[in-house]
Amino acid sequence: MAVTILRTVSELRRWRDQLRPGVRVGFVPTMGSLHEGHLSLLREARRRVPEGAGHVALSIFVNPTQFGPNEDLDRYPRDEAGDLAKAREAGADVAFCPLDPHEMFPESAATWVEVPALATGLCGASRPGHFRGVCTVVTKLWNLVRPDVAVFGQKDFQQLAILRRLHADLFLCGELVGMPIVREPDGLAMSSRNANLPPDARLRARAIPRFIAEVQRRFTRGARARTGLLADATALLEPGVIDYVELVDAATLAPVADVERPALLAVAVHFAGVRLIDNTVLEP
Repeated sequence: MAVTILRTVSELRRWRDQLRPGVRVGFVPTMGSLHEGHLSLLREARRRVPEGAGHVALSIFVNPTQFGPNEDLDRYPRDEAGDLAKAREAGADVAFCPLDPHEMFPESAATWVEVPALATGLCGASRPGHFRGVCTVVTKLWNLVRPDVAVFGQKDFQQLAILRRLHADLFLCGELVGMPIVREPDGLAMSSRNANLPPDARLRARAIPRFIAEVQRRFTRGARARTGLLADATALLEPGVIDYVELVDAATLAPVADVERPALLAVAVHFAGVRLIDNTVLEP
């Protein structure tokens, strides 16, 4: 059976309102260009909302408000037909795919949602306004879909932490679930932006999982100080242009000098103009 496609907010509202009480809804918001990481989220949503118990919905919306003026909005890969076929195979039966950004952000809109305490460092430092756009669109989608469960990936660890805080603070319905990073065979984290890497840059991007593996090796051997974990290891990232390499508390995202409780190793590196992020949690 084909995925039901909804194009407008009114269509999405109508679909949600006509569901009988007790029918569950799983939800995965995306910007499209689906890869195995996205599909793992859809499969988890379907596992939690089995066929016959409810619906699994995804959104496909390249949100312009989370891109800066010099970022890759126009280059972001788009393949709606391919995405819908993949989504159906992964268990989705409804897709909200607005054709016009003004459907979600009409010119009259004047309201933004932010979680400033968690959005200042890491990606927030180099992408001002990014998380404001993310939080606002996710809040809008959550209010429209009213999911029983919404599933997000941990590759965007800071985003997941921010959305957990937003979900709790705004008393949003349902459950927010985080899922592990899905990786390519060579260890590179799956990302829609990987499709924009030229072949030579794709090879050089393997520096990111190598760097993470080296820091994990040092941690396993007993290193706990930031200096001991990162000293010289950042040289492994020199095939790219480093945006940041940070070691922060996994709960507060505040920088740490020593790993005394779970800490997040997070990196952002540019290869051929394509910005890639990755992370791992170090647990003492």
